[in-house]
Amino acid sequence: MVVNKLPSEIVQGDKTGDLPLSEKIKQFIKVRDSKPGNVFCGVIHRLDRPVSGLIIFAKTSKALSRFNELFREKTIKKTYLAVVKNKPAKISDKLIHFITKNEKTNMSKAHIKPVPNALRAELDYELIASSDNYHLLKIDLHTGRHHQIRAQLSAIGCPIKGDLKYGFARTNDGGFIHLHSYQINFVHPIKDEPIQVKAFPVTNDAVWNYFSKTDI
Repeated sequence: MVVNKLPSEIVQGDKTGDLPLSEKIKQFIKVRDSKPGNVFCGVIHRLDRPVSGLIIFAKTSKALSRFNELFREKTIKKTYLAVVKNKPAKISDKLIHFITKNEKTNMSKAHIKPVPNALRAELDYELIASSDNYHLLKIDLHTGRHHQIRAQLSAIGCPIKGDLKYGFARTNDGGFIHLHSYQINFVHPIKDEPIQVKAFPVTNDAVWNYFSKTDI
């Protein structure tokens, strides 16, 4: 099951006590399928709370195992959209950094050269649209490091709109950031068919609505 997550939602339970998306899905399936017993919903990957977009859940333990294998084999392709204030120096580029994570602050830093305990992080971006004040980037993610896109864009002077944590000047109302998991591609582990899912943010935000007219 692929779900278009709202930026306010958490994927799994945390210390806030808010109802996670995984539990909402269980409740939905229980009602939709009239299931009398417990419902399974396996979390395959995650999105940060202020980030919106597509996320895959498994409805069976066997599906969870198979999708975990696809992620280990790096055969699932994820494409993101990000809105930035500062126009990047190049229209398109491959970014390679070395990510370190600060456990105390729950932040990552993108280094240009290898440093101790750093993990290689790689993405490709393309500038696909601009307004008077903002720029829309399409990002193909090749590694899945902690806060990778946020840290790498910040490192090139293009923090994501609303991402105060990584250098943007101010937060957005509601605390979300303009980063969205837009597209997921994979080969179905049972049917062996190529699957592509796309979804734009479900929002009334003026900036996202402006860029929704873009041919991506």
